[in-house]
Amino acid sequence: MKNLILIWLFTLTISVPINKNSYSQDLNGFAPGEEIEFLIRFGPIVGGKAIATLESSQLNNQEVYHAKMIARSAGLADLLYRVEDIYESYFSPETGLPYLAIRNISEGDYRFYNETEFNHTENYVLSKKSGKIEVPEGILDMVTALYKIRRLDYSNYEDGDIIEITTYFDDEIFPFDIRYKGIETIKTSVGKVECIKFVPFVEPGRIFESEDDMTIWVSNDKNLLPIRVKFDLIVGSIKCDLVNYANLKYPSVILD
Repeated sequence: MKNLILIWLFTLTISVPINKNSYSQDLNGFAPGEEIEFLIRFGPIVGGKAIATLESSQLNNQEVYHAKMIARSAGLADLLYRVEDIYESYFSPETGLPYLAIRNISEGDYRFYNETEFNHTENYVLSKKSGKIEVPEGILDMVTALYKIRRLDYSNYEDGDIIEITTYFDDEIFPFDIRYKGIETIKTSVGKVECIKFVPFVEPGRIFESEDDMTIWVSNDKNLLPIRVKFDLIVGSIKCDLVNYANLKYPSVILD
């Protein structure tokens, strides 16, 4: 369960240093005050929920965005193995680059806490757990990557185009590429949604049977709102679905 929650969180936070588009604050699909909530299902069983919020804040006397994601177990899963994982990031509204990432994990009897500072001038991170680590230019943490994918113009993309990804996760540089797979309308608990579809490359083995066993859908509108993440696993499937949202920057693309 611990690994599955972490995988789900990671897929919602994909970083996209892409060669087709440059980032622009004018393309932001989000604004402070936004709240989005997801329900996590293991087959027919509700296993938990996750909430992502975004606020304006201050860090070292500069204006920043403060993003926070909380994943909690629910129902039977909560009785068997209680989870409350919190991921936070303070990042630049202009560039989307993180200044500080916080990871606070509580899973059963396991506890983990770490803070990571990002120096984008000299391209290193400073982790309280692992010290100073050199990183590639423009690297993102887990949370800021979610918001980066919502700053791109996908109008020129074609089916099969690959988005190259580099993130910093668990004190390691984590490359993770995804493929653009066009437009698809899906049914959700909030209505039908026209979505942009992505298929990340995943490593077959202990959890996945093939490299195509994960799919991500984001709304095909200016919000680029995460709508669904689906995993086809060796032992079954997991779906993480948007169930509530508030204070979106633009009108939503919900069809009914």
